[in-house]
Amino acid sequence: MPAPTTPARRVNVRTPEVMERVQAEVETHYRSKLVEGLRAKGSVIQIANTTVRLARDFGFCYGVERAIDLAYAARRVFAERRVFLLGEIIHNPEVNRQLTEMGIVSIPINQQEAEVAKLTNEDVVIVPAFGAETRLMDLISSRGCMVVDTTCGDVMSVWKRVRNYAKTSFTSIIHGKASHEETRATSSRALGDKGDGNYLVVLTLADVDYVCDYIRTGGDKQAFYERFKGADAYSPGFDPDKHLMRIGVANQTTMLKSETEEIQRRLQKAVEDRDSVGSPNFQVFDTICGATQERQDSLFGLLQQPLDILLVVGGYNSSNTAHLVEIGEKQLPTFFIRTAECLTSLEQIIHFDLHLKVETTSYSGKLSSMEPVTIGITAGASCPNNLIEDTILRVFALRGIEAASVRAVA
Repeated sequence: MPAPTTPARRVNVRTPEVMERVQAEVETHYRSKLVEGLRAKGSVIQIANTTVRLARDFGFCYGVERAIDLAYAARRVFAERRVFLLGEIIHNPEVNRQLTEMGIVSIPINQQEAEVAKLTNEDVVIVPAFGAETRLMDLISSRGCMVVDTTCGDVMSVWKRVRNYAKTSFTSIIHGKASHEETRATSSRALGDKGDGNYLVVLTLADVDYVCDYIRTGGDKQAFYERFKGADAYSPGFDPDKHLMRIGVANQTTMLKSETEEIQRRLQKAVEDRDSVGSPNFQVFDTICGATQERQDSLFGLLQQPLDILLVVGGYNSSNTAHLVEIGEKQLPTFFIRTAECLTSLEQIIHFDLHLKVETTSYSGKLSSMEPVTIGITAGASCPNNLIEDTILRVFALRGIEAASVRAVA
C-alpha cells in the first residue's frame, strides 16, 4: 500500500509535569517493594520449609513501561476528549483493566476499521506497543485523529528490515502468529512503500519444513495455498513458485529464540541446496527482542536450580509469556497462571493449557504437602511486579506463612 497522503497528527504527551504525575500513578498501580527487595537479595526467599526462587529477569521491559506511561499520559493530557486504544496496550488483563477504568475505550481488533471510520479530528487514538497495520494507520490519518504512538522500538526495527526486503525484491518469511497484532503490523510493512512486496508467515517447524521442501523441489501450488490459508498468512498475489526464489527472514519479536534460530538455519540450508552455498538469495537478521531473550535466558538459569514446580505469571494471550511456559514444561511441572487467584487452594491450581488452548484445573501435590518445597516464579515482559508479589504472598499463605513474615524477610 502506498504511503498515506495525510500525515498522522502525532502528539507528544511526555511533558515533565505530566510524566511526574504519571510515573507516580504507575508506581502505585504496578510497583512492588517486596519484589525489589528480593531481587536485591539474590531473588530467593526461604521461610521454614518453603523456598521461592525468582528468575533473574522477568516482568515489565522498557518498551512496555514506555507504552503504559504514554497511555496514562494521554488520558491526563486529553482529560476532556475521547481517548481510544487499538486493541490492548499490552497482553496483560490487569493493565488493560486499569486503562478501561481510566476511561480509555479499547477497540477490539475485529472492529477497528469500522470504529475508526467513525472518529473525528477531536478524538485521540493510542497505538499499542505491538504497532498497527498500515491501512489502519492510514485510516486514522484520514480521520484527522490525534495519535499517541507507543509502538516498541524493537518492533519498528523489524519493520525497517522487512521494508528493506521489499525494496530489494526479497520476500519476507516472518516467524510468528499470523493473527497476532504485531505480526499483522509487520506483514503490512513487508508489502513495502509501493505495496508490491511479499510475505509469508510461518509458525511451526513443520510449516518451515514444508516451505523448505517447496524451495528445493517445488510442489503443488494449490496445496501450498491450502496449507497457509486464513489469517492473512501470505501477501495478496503470493506465488510460491516466484516469491520463494529470494527470501529474507524476520520474526515476531516475542518468539522463542531457539526456534527462530532453527527456522533461519533450515531456510538458509534449503536455499543453498537449491542454489549453492553462500547464495545471495537468502538474508537474515536477528530481530528477537532483547527483553524477550533476557527473560528466556534467565529462565534457563533458574531451571538449573533445584525446583519442584514452576509458576509463570501473565496474560494468557501473551506470546512471550507462553514461550516461557514452553521452556519450563520440558523440565518440570509448570503452571501458566493469570494472577495469584489461580492458586485456589493447597491442592488445585487454575492454569492455561497451551496445548488444549483452554483454562483448566490441575492438582499439585507439592503445594499441599508440608514437606520441603521449592517453587520457581517468572513472568513475561508484560506482567507487572505487583502480580508477582501477589503470587509470592499467595504461595506462602497456602503454606501457612503470613504476609507480614514474608515482608520481614524480604
